[in-house]
Amino acid sequence: MFRLFLALLLTLMPVAEGRAAETIRVGSLKFGTVNWELDTIKKNGLDAKYGIDLETVPFAGEDASSIALQAGAVDMTVSDWLFVSRQRSSGDDLTFVPYSSSVGAIMVPPNSSIESLADITKKKVGVAGGPLDKNWLLIQAWAKRDGLDLAAANEVVYGAPPLLAEKLRQGELDAVLNYWQFNARLQADGYRQVASAQDAANALGASGPVSAIGYVFHEAWARQHEDAVLGFVRASRDAKALLKSSDEQWQRLHADGLIQDEGKSLEALRENYRKGIPTRQIAEEEADAAKLYRVLAALGGEKLVGSAKNMAPGTYWAELKNGL
Repeated sequence: MFRLFLALLLTLMPVAEGRAAETIRVGSLKFGTVNWELDTIKKNGLDAKYGIDLETVPFAGEDASSIALQAGAVDMTVSDWLFVSRQRSSGDDLTFVPYSSSVGAIMVPPNSSIESLADITKKKVGVAGGPLDKNWLLIQAWAKRDGLDLAAANEVVYGAPPLLAEKLRQGELDAVLNYWQFNARLQADGYRQVASAQDAANALGASGPVSAIGYVFHEAWARQHEDAVLGFVRASRDAKALLKSSDEQWQRLHADGLIQDEGKSLEALRENYRKGIPTRQIAEEEADAAKLYRVLAALGGEKLVGSAKNMAPGTYWAELKNGL
């Protein structure tokens, strides 16, 4: 009898193993840092481990990936919770899973006399992301609490992140508020951080890091594909653990051309990425995001958040609160 049962079990096993994995299409910026994680998932078979087949769809810009998500050309993309909340307040059903809490910061040259926000007066300051960038709004809000209007007190130059980093190196700017990966490269060359958006968030009431960006998808789609979405979130978690513990994974990303940096620059990227891996309880982070939303809404107004004064319920994917 046991032999008959074993024979039946062995007969059925190939059927289970041969079952097609569900494909999840993730839209990402062609040169974005999220590709490091997506590639780590794929190259280490973490998608297959959780019963999915990850397909990365590259885009030249964030607007293009958002349009692709709305059109159903991809299942997920990467954006921030402000965008998700605004869309939900307008009737859409987008929701958010944290990816990274790495944020922007103000950087200055090694020999700069600037030591704090109070020293940034009558300076030429570069700001990546435009006047409604979250990092810029948070730091402005923090400075205003001490009576300093950074926008009015300085010559502010908006521009693309790599251009602003280069202008700082050339001495054409006194300080630059830039995204974390560009700052990591500056840090490797001895440039100093004066203040970060996380410093500002803490001063404005956050009790810990809040994810700057995350994976975004439609809630209705997630209900229909819950096992696959949970599988992706678990694969993402495992990839972060690998990137946190294994220097060899970073050498592989460099060897495969996903990261051009090497030496101290690669080390700075690696360590700053690791600092941005989300570790907080979702309920705690969501509560802090709601606090920061109100600050940003007051500064950025309808151009930033639309008409909603508070972060929309469901902005963070509810399933995360059940633990994974």
